[in-house]
Amino acid sequence: MTDRPATPLLDTIASPADLRGLSDRQLRQVADELRAETISAVSETGGHLGAGLGVVELTVALHAVFEAPRDKIIWDVSHQSYPHKILTGRRDRIRTLRMKGGLSGFTKRSESPYDPFGAAHSSTSISAALGFAVARDLGGAPEHGIGDAIAVIGDGSISAGMAYEAMNNAGHLKKRLIVVLNDNEMSIAPPVGAMSAYLSRLYAGKAYHGLKDAVRLLPGPLQEGAKRAKDLFKQFTLGGTLFEELGFSYIGPLDGHNLDQLLPVLRGVRSHAHGPVLLHVITQKGKGYRPAEGAADKGHATGRFDLVTGKQHKAPSNAPSYTKVFAQALIDEASRDDRVVAVTAAMPDGTGLNLFAERFPARCFDVAIAEQHGVTFCAGLAAGGMKPFCAMYSTFLQRGYDQVVHDVAIQRLPVRFAIDRAGLVGADGATHAGSFDIAYLTNLPGFVVMAAADEAELVHMVATAAAHDEGPIAFRYPRGEGVGLEMPERGVPLQIGKGRIMREGADIAILSFGTRLSEVLAACETLDQQGIAPTVADARFAKPLDRDLILQLARHHRVLITIEEGAVGGFGSHVAQLLSEEGVFDRGLVFRSMVLPDIFIDQASPEDMYAVAGMNAADIVARVRALVDAGANAARRA
Repeated sequence: MTDRPATPLLDTIASPADLRGLSDRQLRQVADELRAETISAVSETGGHLGAGLGVVELTVALHAVFEAPRDKIIWDVSHQSYPHKILTGRRDRIRTLRMKGGLSGFTKRSESPYDPFGAAHSSTSISAALGFAVARDLGGAPEHGIGDAIAVIGDGSISAGMAYEAMNNAGHLKKRLIVVLNDNEMSIAPPVGAMSAYLSRLYAGKAYHGLKDAVRLLPGPLQEGAKRAKDLFKQFTLGGTLFEELGFSYIGPLDGHNLDQLLPVLRGVRSHAHGPVLLHVITQKGKGYRPAEGAADKGHATGRFDLVTGKQHKAPSNAPSYTKVFAQALIDEASRDDRVVAVTAAMPDGTGLNLFAERFPARCFDVAIAEQHGVTFCAGLAAGGMKPFCAMYSTFLQRGYDQVVHDVAIQRLPVRFAIDRAGLVGADGATHAGSFDIAYLTNLPGFVVMAAADEAELVHMVATAAAHDEGPIAFRYPRGEGVGLEMPERGVPLQIGKGRIMREGADIAILSFGTRLSEVLAACETLDQQGIAPTVADARFAKPLDRDLILQLARHHRVLITIEEGAVGGFGSHVAQLLSEEGVFDRGLVFRSMVLPDIFIDQASPEDMYAVAGMNAADIVARVRALVDAGANAARRA
């Protein structure tokens, strides 16, 4: 009689409470099974693989020691939250990650009580955890209580100013708070700056490890060795670590993949900590999956892939991505003008500036996760006579909005904003959608705001921005591939504030701003078959508006429809304001704007997200048909 294979321990974990009945040896088995399950799931869904693999043991240890959801475990950015989701009752849905109707790729409060705070942008966890800690001490949420507040933050995220603002406040308040610094030396881009060097010195053993106040938090067998270490380093140091100076007890570095280290230390912290504690763990991004370990980005973000080889499944395409088109156009401009420089915030690959850096390393700057600094850095570059291109995703540029207003717009400095991931971006969902930049930039005096309708237009807009020295200028473009147009050899600056007629028609005009133009033209093919021939124009500019073009469309058409990949308050609102001021509505013009609805749209494919928004070709056809039918009915009644 053969023995049946043992049931995987992971199959017995319905919630983190089930971990607390296991031995340390069994927890190590759970960690191995959890890593395999994470790899298997992401091979089917795509997503952020490397970060989760790097925190498998840490995730198991945190949930085995602390009592979530009463204890609040907050994952900074939450790229690394897939193992956490598997352990917190969502394993049966883990293969719906980042899909329509499925699990979010990030922590999300509405998804699970084990996600106490939603995240997708970096450096928010310590602030949120401190908020929970203060709420706990003030008696908040008495119906279920708040226990410990634990922030898990990476070495890339902790370089941002917001993290230090929170730590400074936490040290001042002296609240019981636990910060786990997950140090893998591998943020999305290689960490840059003094903080990276400081952390490197810490785990290289070249600095006193700050055992001053933390010794008492360790379990008994480890305390004597810690005291000896403290005495050994005392004579070589001038004081505590940076974290201790901020008011934290510092413990570490620890091997983040060794449960024999993590479990006793976390248990000691849970039993004895009083004020803020920082636990420094060293991990390896992509740990345990050789293709991720060997990748340049350690498997940070991946599409679906072959489980054995790690090779991604990608559909072939001849159309270049908008990001690559931008990078190549900027390289061309920089090759002819040595004042062109490029700045990004920890996203050189995502914005295409890795290609620019290969060609012009001295003129490319990655400022780390510091969008506020990046924007003002660009303002200083512009004031100093350079031509800075500030390349950021729309959703991340929001983090530097005060600097856009105060340091760039008010001073009329010619900073060029290259806004990637404009519009709805797909699997990353609402947190990464570029929904608001049209509205928040067109409201600023002196700004020029453009949107590329296709990849060829993007080349011309890069040239337009390079040639523009009268003030700030921005151009937006989406994630993904272009429509496959023949590319111009060189960008030609556009006339500021001038659009173009794409096709002449009658009765109804559609004025498009951005890449919905391809959907508008596809809709017109259907409408043509129904005997409706709209005029179509590409606005190119949301600011300044092409007044002549808009008023001409209003004079010669009964209906004018605007369409944009942005929220209400943007291009369509400015067109409506112009038409109102010119008294056009008094002459009977019917005006409609098609914008993103006043909701946050969950993850799905971009096509599905735009279907929810009502902005695909079929939706445009339906809108035009409704207006035609309404006009015909009104004429019959008259």
